[in-house]
Amino acid sequence: MQTLSASAERRYAAKTKLNTLLASRTETLTLFSQLAGMRPFKPDDACQMALQEFCEALVDYTASAHFQLYRFIDEGTERRTKVLDIAKQVYPNIADTTQQILDFNEKYDCEDHCNNLGELDNDLSQLGEILADRILYEDQVIEAISSGR
Repeated sequence: MQTLSASAERRYAAKTKLNTLLASRTETLTLFSQLAGMRPFKPDDACQMALQEFCEALVDYTASAHFQLYRFIDEGTERRTKVLDIAKQVYPNIADTTQQILDFNEKYDCEDHCNNLGELDNDLSQLGEILADRILYEDQVIEAISSGR
């Protein structure tokens, strides 16, 4: 049985982490679409459950980006200069979107305030723009990691 070289192991680890991030992103976007499709929002059980599930996935996705992309880079596992440069360039933008996502979650976490949905339509639209920006930033890092250079 052949053993993988250190660089092959790093590439495999990076690919696994990226796949985890992309799966989390896909789940979040699916739940976002399902929730948006419930407009106009009413504080009924179905809307509250969808909002809670979305908020949980949103926080998981946000954490996944940090654990799957940036922790991997911060730990020094990633050595390619191009990847490190792009990560350093876009990280402040990703950190900004992280704060906005956490603010949304704080406002709509159904454990405390699921009945206050008066601003959800507008906030969800703004969050969609924030997620679109975040995905663009993440994709720059993902592309650099995936390019193999």
